[in-house]
Amino acid sequence: MMRILAIVLSLWFGFAAVLQGEDNDAVPAAKVLVVTVEGAIGPATAELVEDALQRAANESVNLLVLEMDTPGGLDTSMRLMIKGILASPVPVLTFVSPDGARAASAGTFILYASHIAAMAPATNLGAASPVSIGAPPSRSSPSGQSDGTGGPRNSTGGDVMASKVTNDAAAYIRSLAALRGRDADFAERAVREAASLSAQEALKSGVIEYITRDVPDLLNQLDGLEVTLDNGARLTLATADATVERIEPNWRHQILALISNPQIALVLMMIGVYGLFFEFTSPGFGVPGVAGLICLVVALYSFQLLPVNWAGVALIVLGALLMIGEAFLPSFGALGVGGLVAFVVGGLFLVDSEVPGLMVSLPFLVALGAASALLLFAIGVLAVRSRQRLVVSGREQMIGATGTVTHVGAGATYADIRGESWRVMGSKTLEPGNTVRVTAVEGLQLRVEPVGHDDIT
Repeated sequence: MMRILAIVLSLWFGFAAVLQGEDNDAVPAAKVLVVTVEGAIGPATAELVEDALQRAANESVNLLVLEMDTPGGLDTSMRLMIKGILASPVPVLTFVSPDGARAASAGTFILYASHIAAMAPATNLGAASPVSIGAPPSRSSPSGQSDGTGGPRNSTGGDVMASKVTNDAAAYIRSLAALRGRDADFAERAVREAASLSAQEALKSGVIEYITRDVPDLLNQLDGLEVTLDNGARLTLATADATVERIEPNWRHQILALISNPQIALVLMMIGVYGLFFEFTSPGFGVPGVAGLICLVVALYSFQLLPVNWAGVALIVLGALLMIGEAFLPSFGALGVGGLVAFVVGGLFLVDSEVPGLMVSLPFLVALGAASALLLFAIGVLAVRSRQRLVVSGREQMIGATGTVTHVGAGATYADIRGESWRVMGSKTLEPGNTVRVTAVEGLQLRVEPVGHDDIT
């Protein structure tokens, strides 16, 4: 009986162990994805976050963390990211980190749209007023009274446009605050008054939920938190022992981030213009034309990604053409100086945004314009020197060439000149063996004169 009982217990524990193993295989370990959002928010950042959201949904990730340090960015890219966050089946957490980081302007909107918000101790957020080079700042009335919407009273068309943009941004961030249950008053002040908060102030005001130094400590605090998604689903986070995986930008994101830099786009456009110019002036070489066309197409694609003022692009092209004209026309510097001024002014007007990282600096423009002017000046000097040199090919180089008469016949005299047999004629009688010099080219005949050996040069 004892033997039978021992066998039954062994089978029971073995069966329980098998069931436990199956349960462990059925419940995968929790997984958290972390994406670093650093620098100005542009098309490359929006695509990186969009790819991360798609991957998080496909892999049933427990949480997606946006580790953010940004001065702001483009409105279009920001709204794309927010649309993705709102539609995400995976909770999204915006974590302003590391110490000293900020979530300014567009970063504040993204933080408000996220399901969970956290900040490192020495960080800040806010200053979300929309800015644009093309829209002049609003001016208050002499009495300093408000227009009733929290912004300054408008008196000009430009102020009205700026007020419309500000009111739209304020309404947008208030709707995000209402959706997430965050402080809507500060959100509106961040837009209208460029207000900012430190991490401790943000926690006290209900803008964020957590203050922590790093992602592991944050995940420990989040363990067991219940999150309600926009589709109404409720999820309980199990992040204490979660596997953390960081998503790094791939080569496509890196190239997109590079060409969406307005300074790089400007350099590519100048290379394209000069490459095509060299190809048109010296056809047949091929390399400058092909390289210039590629650079020009990439620059135009980059401009399509950015909030470009096309009047600035036109001024830049005009400046390049004027500087090119200076190298070949006797304008005594007028075209060159005008081209340099048009180039610099066009560069200042190029990007319709004041977001750091998306502006073209004045020193860069002056340096690039000066380098272009020096290059074109050097080309002009080389062109003048080449025109002053003796012609070494073609019709003109035959004048002064010497040769030997090889045949004298009835009505035709031939001479060997530079390895070719030419029909020649002269004012004096020629005989085979005479040395002659070419004085003129008349159709397919050469006019020559006899010379002595001492006269041959």
